[in-house]
Amino acid sequence: MAKTPIDPVTLVVIQNGLQQVCNEMDLAFCRAAFSPVISEALDRSDGIYHGQTGELIAQGELGLPVFVGTMQFSTQAVIERALKVPMLAPQPGDVYIVNDPYLGGTHLMDVRFVKPFFYKGKLFSWLSNTGHWPDIGGMVPGGFSANATEVEQEGLRLPPVKLYKAGVLDEEILSIILSNIRIADQRIGDIKAQAAALAIGEKRLTALLDRYGADVVEQAIEELKQRASQQMRARIATIPDGVYEGSAVVDSDGVVDEPLLIRMKVTKTGEELHFDMTGSSPPCRGPMNSVIATTYSSIYLAVKHIFPDVPINAGTFEPLKITDPHGTFLYAKYPRPVSGCAAEVSQRIAEAVFNALVPAMPDRLFAAPAGTSGNLALGGYDPQRDRSYVMYVISGGGYGGWHAGDGLTNGCSTIGISKTTPIEVMEQYYPVLFEEYSLHEGSGGAGQYRGGFGVNYTIRLRRGEARASMVMDHGRTGPQGALGGEDGGTNTVAIETMQADGTHTYVPPHLSKDQDIEIRAGDRVRVSTPGGGGFGDPKRRDPALIARDIERGYYTPDQIRQRFGVAATKNAAE
Repeated sequence: MAKTPIDPVTLVVIQNGLQQVCNEMDLAFCRAAFSPVISEALDRSDGIYHGQTGELIAQGELGLPVFVGTMQFSTQAVIERALKVPMLAPQPGDVYIVNDPYLGGTHLMDVRFVKPFFYKGKLFSWLSNTGHWPDIGGMVPGGFSANATEVEQEGLRLPPVKLYKAGVLDEEILSIILSNIRIADQRIGDIKAQAAALAIGEKRLTALLDRYGADVVEQAIEELKQRASQQMRARIATIPDGVYEGSAVVDSDGVVDEPLLIRMKVTKTGEELHFDMTGSSPPCRGPMNSVIATTYSSIYLAVKHIFPDVPINAGTFEPLKITDPHGTFLYAKYPRPVSGCAAEVSQRIAEAVFNALVPAMPDRLFAAPAGTSGNLALGGYDPQRDRSYVMYVISGGGYGGWHAGDGLTNGCSTIGISKTTPIEVMEQYYPVLFEEYSLHEGSGGAGQYRGGFGVNYTIRLRRGEARASMVMDHGRTGPQGALGGEDGGTNTVAIETMQADGTHTYVPPHLSKDQDIEIRAGDRVRVSTPGGGGFGDPKRRDPALIARDIERGYYTPDQIRQRFGVAATKNAAE
């Protein structure tokens, strides 16, 4: 017998109820986590996934977009493993842990917890979350090994195993994990916070099912999936049919000092978009390979940037058809290193999508944003507090200009809503002093609408010794301009060390990637993040806006003359 159609009011209420379950998991995770990268920078995500297929049902609004696709794939990997291995069969209270990049993951630092959700004795769905752990072992503190040539050098790799069995933490598995990572004594707080968030989700989802019934909620989930697919297809239909090509460049892989090219061909036919990246560079030796789950998720988030009003669930991505880029660095297979895939390569993939489609839809798209998370890890020992630490810094950059305005300054990365941890928090937790935090003036790409600006920051080590490692990008070429706009400014890194004969400045050979740089008290790390690309011909920029930029010191007179083709005057009419 055919089911009675669900009424629109009930459908919307259930949709918001599912969203609220995820939002509460987000908040619980953030508030309980020990690590600033989770509690302050929000480098984490929570979601609900289908009980049989593992497909995305809902994700929290505080979650990183790049995890939308990858958590779906990692949940499916858990389901597949649980069906094959009897001892891994799901039971109430179980929580699986997994961070294997090749099983629907990103890099090793993104650790996933997956919990089967039972309602009245029946497996109804899966609850999952991801948290960026400050350290997962490996060659360098923080896990961002710029010189790794195999995944084992990047840290501890975990297949799906039960960390909690029937609600009880498995002390043997926990001891294995803690014995292989730095600052292990601080990690238990994040582990329990991650598990507590899933417990909150379990409680809230149970209440939702108690109120509306499992059958009605299941019917709503299927209806919401179909509607999301229909909405995305309707948005895609507004793009003119055709083949659109774009590209993006990764500076280097951290080992071989040569650029990596992403070739993006987007074919629009009817209500579908087809993505082909098979012409991209082959697998690389260093850690800038991307696992296939991250590559898919990068496409998903790029399209979601273009059509932000379409709700997120598995149906959102049904009209997006992706040709697996076998034989390229965008389809990493074991043992290729991948620490740069989620934070850096994913943003180049999105940039290539934007670059390809901006001519087809200039009223919806924009020039390239900064496109790097600016991953900087500082690991050392604090003699005053008598403990080791790992500090992880992510930083914002400029957004690209668009058809109606300049780009945002110091915005978060393309892949998520993660923000820089407040410097006051980092100075409280770690033996550092931020001596500068300012606009990276001049970094916005010129255009009718210029790009936003990146930031400059300088960190001085106050005491002890430490090792600095970084995996960033756009150090060689800046974010791309669009429709005649110029590229944004580049990322720069310099290490200033105090020596007997004066201050020495070290610039990484790969410009924005290096590891294990020894620093001592008084030494400084200086970083400037990229500005966004410009949009449209710079000569068409409103003279009043140029005058305002001069007055505020955003550009020097020489930059105004060279980039905008006008004299640097404070009077807009001159």
